[in-house]
Amino acid sequence: MAEKQTAGRDNLGEFAPQFAALNDDVLFGEVWSRESALSLHDRSMITCASLMSQGLFPQLSSHMKLAKKHGVTKDEMVALITQLAFYAGWPKAWSAFGLAKEVYGD
Repeated sequence: MAEKQTAGRDNLGEFAPQFAALNDDVLFGEVWSRESALSLHDRSMITCASLMSQGLFPQLSSHMKLAKKHGVTKDEMVALITQLAFYAGWPKAWSAFGLAKEVYGD
């Protein structure tokens, strides 16, 4: 079971309380917690793939750390990035590999 997400409230609670609640309670509280539909491992792989494809590297960094915590191995992350290099773009793969090296080590 995933730990309770509080990033929305921690970072935007007073500034954007509705967005913070949707982030913590709906996205992470309801969608991410439905492990009967997809495991946390698989959700992490899918999320990292989507973020890399869109070039959203600040969010990808956070989600790579979460992916590692959810059991996504270095070899799986390397394979994900390599596969997506041909679909999302070579420069995005280079950027993603930089993040992966930080998260998974050299």
